[in-house]
Amino acid sequence: MAPERIPVWLDCDPGHDDAFAILIAALHPSFNLLGISTIHGNSSLLKVTNNALSLLTAFGRPDVPVYPGSNKPFMRPAVHASEIHGDSGIDGTTLLPAPTSKPQTKPAVEAMRDAIMSTPKGTCALVVTGTMTNAALLFAAFPETANHIKAISIMGGGFTLGNITKTAEFNIYCDPESAASIFTLPALSNKIILAPLDLTHTVLVTPSVQKTLMSTPSTFRTMLYELLMFFSETYIQVFGMTEGPPLHDPVAVAALMDESFGMEFEFEETGVKIICNGEDMGRTVKVAEGEGVNEHEGKQVLGDGGLGVGEVKVKVGKKLNVAKFWEVVMDVVERADKVSPVNK
Repeated sequence: MAPERIPVWLDCDPGHDDAFAILIAALHPSFNLLGISTIHGNSSLLKVTNNALSLLTAFGRPDVPVYPGSNKPFMRPAVHASEIHGDSGIDGTTLLPAPTSKPQTKPAVEAMRDAIMSTPKGTCALVVTGTMTNAALLFAAFPETANHIKAISIMGGGFTLGNITKTAEFNIYCDPESAASIFTLPALSNKIILAPLDLTHTVLVTPSVQKTLMSTPSTFRTMLYELLMFFSETYIQVFGMTEGPPLHDPVAVAALMDESFGMEFEFEETGVKIICNGEDMGRTVKVAEGEGVNEHEGKQVLGDGGLGVGEVKVKVGKKLNVAKFWEVVMDVVERADKVSPVNK
């Protein structure tokens, strides 16, 4: 008997790797994609929202509603990643179709709340593959949602490397205050799954993966290939990574899948602290249980302050079976290839 589908809400800033996160959430039988909220990040809110609608059209799922969310961090100006994803946030192909649906008008955090609360308690997962402003506002405005969800799976952070500074990963760097609010929210303890750069940099779009993608030629597969090749070229130019770009965001979706798919995720349980200022702004730090908020800076914490940072438990991804991950990706590519209007 197949496991019951997991209701999922995806919060993202659709760029090249978000495309594959959407593809898995929208097409894999493990998931029931309730909706997508978009967030400033890889490009402007207007452009990433259009990207989400275009990708859903290409994947044969224009029925999935898309809600524009925050166009900037709560406390800071917006930062975009045009050097990685191009001006549109998803440059590299002319094959992406014009959207056949329009963005919804309901405020994104309200739509997120309504969708989450419509599911049985402890069943719905929130996946965040962009800056965490929308998610932070959701839990601040509607705290009941934190108690209601089964999990929040996040692509973000890095403990041994960064990708926008030496120590900071882009999604966290763009709005560190929002990230900090989530990693210190007691109601989310034991519900947070984190896919950091340390893990996602093991999932590379190698020449072998590229060859498998194009083993059955089609216009749809060519579209995906062109997107990945643009992504690959920017990673060569910006980071000097020649073995293939890492496919970050779909790892956060895959981490929710049933163990029967054999991806063999390994996790470390720890607390996570976000550095919100100074030269290490946006850095993620592992924090032991009972360790105070400021102890990494050598400062004394006055009073008990409730839960310490290390007492909000986070499952940090350490390892997965990369070959099995790519099997899942190619499965959803095949499913989408059969229904995509791009091939007509």
